Amino acid sequence: MVVVRVCLVSPPYISAVKSVVGVNSPPLGLAYLASMIRNEHEVKIIDSNVLEYGFDDVRREIKNFDPDVVGITSVTPSIYEAYKVAEIAKSVREDCIVVMGGPHATFLPDEVLMECKNIDIVVLGEGEETFRELINAIERGDPLEDVKGIAFRKNEKIFVTKPRPLIKDLDKIPFPSFDMLPMNKYELQGVRYMSVISSRGCPFRCYFCASSRIFGGYWRGRSPRNVVEEIRLIHDKFGVKNIEFVDDAFTLNERRVEEICDEILRERLDISWGASSRVDSVNRELAEKMRKAGCWIVYLGIESASQEILDATGKRITMNQIAKAVRILKEAGIQVLGSFILGFPEETIETAEQTIALAKKLDLDYAQFSILTPYPGTPLYEYAKQNDMLLTKDWSKFTAIEPVMKLKNITPTQLKSLLEKAYLTFYVRPKMLWRLLRQKQFYIIKRTIKAVTKYLKTHVFSLPTPP
Repeated sequence: MVVVRVCLVSPPYISAVKSVVGVNSPPLGLAYLASMIRNEHEVKIIDSNVLEYGFDDVRREIKNFDPDVVGITSVTPSIYEAYKVAEIAKSVREDCIVVMGGPHATFLPDEVLMECKNIDIVVLGEGEETFRELINAIERGDPLEDVKGIAFRKNEKIFVTKPRPLIKDLDKIPFPSFDMLPMNKYELQGVRYMSVISSRGCPFRCYFCASSRIFGGYWRGRSPRNVVEEIRLIHDKFGVKNIEFVDDAFTLNERRVEEICDEILRERLDISWGASSRVDSVNRELAEKMRKAGCWIVYLGIESASQEILDATGKRITMNQIAKAVRILKEAGIQVLGSFILGFPEETIETAEQTIALAKKLDLDYAQFSILTPYPGTPLYEYAKQNDMLLTKDWSKFTAIEPVMKLKNITPTQLKSLLEKAYLTFYVRPKMLWRLLRQKQFYIIKRTIKAVTKYLKTHVFSLPTPP
C-alpha cells in the first residue's frame, strides 16, 4: 500500500463571527476527514485562522509537508481565500491533487471548478466516506468516475459522479482528530472550549438555511453514549471543560437530550455547555435537566418580530412560542442568546424596528443580529436570482453583515444603519451593561464601547456643521 500525504487546510479568513465575537470555530469537518484516513495515510491539518496564519505561512507549511493531496474547506465568503490556497498548493508542488469541500463548493461545483483551474476535485455534501474512497482511489490509480459524490474536470468538461447516500449511523464515524488541532488555541477570555456535532441535518425547511439541503432534509442523531464518550475524551485528554454543541437542532429529539444529560451526570463530568434550539422544542422539564447537566446557554433562532415574515420563511414558529421558550429557559437558570435577522424581502423599516424592540422586550442575555443573506443552495438564493435581487456576485461580501440583496422597502444604507442600531440599542442599556459587569463579560463591554465610538464618529461627528 502506498501512503498518501494529505494536507487539510482551513484558509486564512477573518469571519464576521471572529470580527464581532472574537472566537474561531474549530474546523471539525477537516478533523473528521483526518480520522477517516489517518490509519492508512499521513495527514496534517492547518487551521490558519486560529494560528493567525497568512498565506506565506500556509505556503511554508505546505512546502515543508510536501503533500500528494491538499484538501481545502470553504464557506461562501471565504471562497477567494480558498482559491488562493489552491494556487499556493500548485505553485509549491505542481503535481499535487487539490480537493475542495464545504457548502459553497457543494452547491456550485461547476462554477468553482471553472473559476479556479487549480482545483482538481470537489467533494459534494457529507464528505467522510467520499473523501476516504477518493484518497484510496488516488492511491490505487482507480478512475474517479467510480467515486460517488464528487465533481471533477475531465477533458475541459465538468463530470459529476453519482450522488452518495448519507451516512445513516453517525456512531460509525470516528471521533474528530482533536490531536491534530491546536487545542490550546480555542479560547475566549481565557476559557478554552471545543465544538461537538451530536446530530446532523434539520427536517424544517427555512428558506434562508442551506443545512437541511446539504444534509438531505432530515435529522440524524448520534447515540447519547457515543456523544458523551467524545466529551469525555475532550475533557480528560485535553482538559477542556466548555463544550459547544453546534448542531442545527440539538433539542429536536427530547428523549435523546435527556439521555445525554443523564450520561453527563452519571459520568460526573465537570463541564459547562451550550446548544442551539428551536423555540418549539423546549419545555420546563427538559430545560431543568439540561441546567442540572451543565448547560449554561441556549441559542434560539427567533429571527423576526413579524409573524407574517416568520410564516413566509417556513420557520413555523409563533410569537407565543418565542416568549414561552425564553421564559422557560431563564426560569431554569439558563442564559439565552436570541438570534435575529434583518432584511427579509417583506421587511419594512417598521418591521425591522419591531424586531429590534422585541430583542429588548424578551429580556435576553445576549442578542445576535445579522442581515439576511442568500447563500447558494438555499431557496432564497434561487428566488433572489430569479427576481434580479442580487446586488453583487462578489462572494466575499456574503458575510451576513453586508447587504447583498435589493429590497422593495429598505435601501442597503438603511439596512446597515438598522443593524448598527440593533446592536447599540440592545447592548448600550444600563440594564445590559450592569448584567455584563456582574457576569464579568468585559470583552463584550469593550467591543460595545468600540462600536459606540465608531457609530458616533460615523453618524454624529461626521455630520455637516449647521450654518
